[in-house]
Amino acid sequence: QQSELNSFLWTIKRDPPSYFFGTIHVPYTRVWDFIPDNSKKAFQQSHIVYFELDLTEPYTISALTSCQLLPHGENLQDVLPHDIYRRLKQHLEYVKLMMPSWMTPDQRGKGLYADYLFNAIAGNWERKRPVWVMLMVNSLTEVNIKSRGTPVLDLYLAQEAERLSKQTGAVEEVEEQCHPLNGLNFSQV
Repeated sequence: QQSELNSFLWTIKRDPPSYFFGTIHVPYTRVWDFIPDNSKKAFQQSHIVYFELDLTEPYTISALTSCQLLPHGENLQDVLPHDIYRRLKQHLEYVKLMMPSWMTPDQRGKGLYADYLFNAIAGNWERKRPVWVMLMVNSLTEVNIKSRGTPVLDLYLAQEAERLSKQTGAVEEVEEQCHPLNGLNFSQV
């Protein structure tokens, strides 16, 4: 069936079968209805599930946060040209001002507040490496803010695996993701 051809699911034919499923880092609600049944069935039938990173593990989140920081106590102001730093600071002030109007009633009903959300996303931004600040700024849009509080597909599947008592693991360590990004020089960023 055509619906199964475009599923991002690859099968390794062995007994029992193994599967590779390609995910994207978007709120699962944006894509869940378009994931074909064969992919959902493969997930349901699997006893062991490996993810890119183990996003349910507190160490993973802590290590991701730490790897984003500039070394030796440096601040972004120390490494960015003055004009870029000033424009970035003004933009973040604008985002913080706009964020309450970007939030949905559903988010507010779940107890999410604009100040809390801004700090969760942009907190400690002055200590982050430029590449991570760039990624952060790209995520600070009205559309992305409206979807905050909904797990990305990877995290949703990890939470489901945990809920269903599946054995889980990760195929990468945090350092394998951090070091390549942290290795980019300023002109590449």
